[in-house]
Amino acid sequence: MLEKYRSFPYLDFSIPENRERYRKDGIDKVYEQLGRRWTINGKTPIGDDAIISRNPSKWDEVVGIVPKFTKSDIDSAIDNAWEVYQWWSSLKFEGRAEYLLHAAEILKSRIMEYSAWLTFEVGKNWLEAYADVAELIDYLEYYARSAIELDNPNYPLSPISGEHNTVRYYPLGVGAVIAPWNFPIAILGGMTLASIVAGNTVILKPSSDAPICAVKFMELLEQAGIPSGVVTLMPGSGSEIGDYLVSHPDIRFVAFTGSKDVGLRINELASKHNPGQKWIKRIYLEMGGKDFILISERYKNLDKAVDICVKSGFGYQGQKCSAGSRNIVHRSHLDEYLEKIKEKVSKIKIGDMTEPDNWLGPVINEASYKKILDYIRIGIEEDGGELICGGHAYNSTGNGWFIEPTVILVENDRARIAQEEIFGPVITVIPYGDKNCDVTSGDICSCFEEGIDIANGTEYGLTGAIFTDDPIEIEIAKDALYCGNLYINRGCTGALVGVQPFGGYNMSGTNTKAGGPDYVKKFVEEKVISLSYKA
Repeated sequence: MLEKYRSFPYLDFSIPENRERYRKDGIDKVYEQLGRRWTINGKTPIGDDAIISRNPSKWDEVVGIVPKFTKSDIDSAIDNAWEVYQWWSSLKFEGRAEYLLHAAEILKSRIMEYSAWLTFEVGKNWLEAYADVAELIDYLEYYARSAIELDNPNYPLSPISGEHNTVRYYPLGVGAVIAPWNFPIAILGGMTLASIVAGNTVILKPSSDAPICAVKFMELLEQAGIPSGVVTLMPGSGSEIGDYLVSHPDIRFVAFTGSKDVGLRINELASKHNPGQKWIKRIYLEMGGKDFILISERYKNLDKAVDICVKSGFGYQGQKCSAGSRNIVHRSHLDEYLEKIKEKVSKIKIGDMTEPDNWLGPVINEASYKKILDYIRIGIEEDGGELICGGHAYNSTGNGWFIEPTVILVENDRARIAQEEIFGPVITVIPYGDKNCDVTSGDICSCFEEGIDIANGTEYGLTGAIFTDDPIEIEIAKDALYCGNLYINRGCTGALVGVQPFGGYNMSGTNTKAGGPDYVKKFVEEKVISLSYKA
């Protein structure tokens, strides 16, 4: 019998022994493999038919090279996936779950190496990289247990005389998983694993900014014994093969994590019926956020709030859909808050992520680098914002996409920097309320309602946090704040599998709740079977 699921623990990298392990079993091992050309599905990267992955901390350092796949490759891959599906789908859920549990044990033994690949390829510091891989371990463990329950579902059907009624679950078919670069192990793996443990086969398209992490994920599946063709890796241009994959009549479902614009396009393409298509495609979208941290006038521990604002806003350079990019601060706290956050930001160490003391790393690529710097300009010149700290490129080496952690104060909560997802190390501070508000009054003042309105005032609804010492405000916030994941007196990032199922409202996606008890069920169909005992 399986042990009860528990989240995989994180390591403290301030401990010398842990640093040594990461260096020896991670950084050093990856160094030996940098620049390798990877053959995928028998295809070798040659010339223009190749995707080059570069280290964003040192953009002249090649992490790896993979082949670029085309539409014709997609057609043959889907045909093969349907052939493999016939066998894979016939296994019991428990049989498929065993593969995931085996993979989890393998990954635990190689966690330093896998973490280091994220440090090199997408610029994560040691803890962020380790947490990404730990999350994949959690998905392996959690989704395996979720699948086992589907073999003998406890489905609440009302009894009726003369009949026996049951429910069975069946996989959907061949699906597409389109993964992001910011969690190229955890999110890529989570969407894929839920799909295949349910009995489906998958065409996996990774981000062109993180193809080597996808290669290592496939290596894990192979080592765990998962048969070839259950997952088919297909790196390539989103505009060239992404649209084609989503629109293909033989694709049964699409799981996607990425930007709002791409998600909406996927939704549009998938909604169209194509010749030969005999189903309505299922779509699972996680698209982004403009997440808030609301600091009430009745919250007293401002040091704690500021510390968490910095971690939530600047963790992994703000390149998380859950990043706390809007700090909504009551005016009675504003001056002190600005002083404290400026001091806190000044102590952040920036630089090459292979060095353990550097906390803030590069943004993912040149295009993102330029876009973020332009948003900073817009925030100051067009939105009338006040630059509190940061605001510039950080090129100590001249060889990486580094930007200073930036805080901008803006009065207008409808300003572009307060509404649009920047996906970089930029926090927008929005003041609210009356500076002279009477916080000693027992009644909830209108200031709190103003803060809630600002928090809810975007097209997104992924995560949010509120800091308050008032139990009445907490109860109001639970219902009034509109987001998929609401955190009280803690940060708005770092959702744990099985603990805080993750997924948002509105333009943040379909609220599918990855890492939740019903996620694997999203990838199956239900059949009700009625057996009559009547003559």
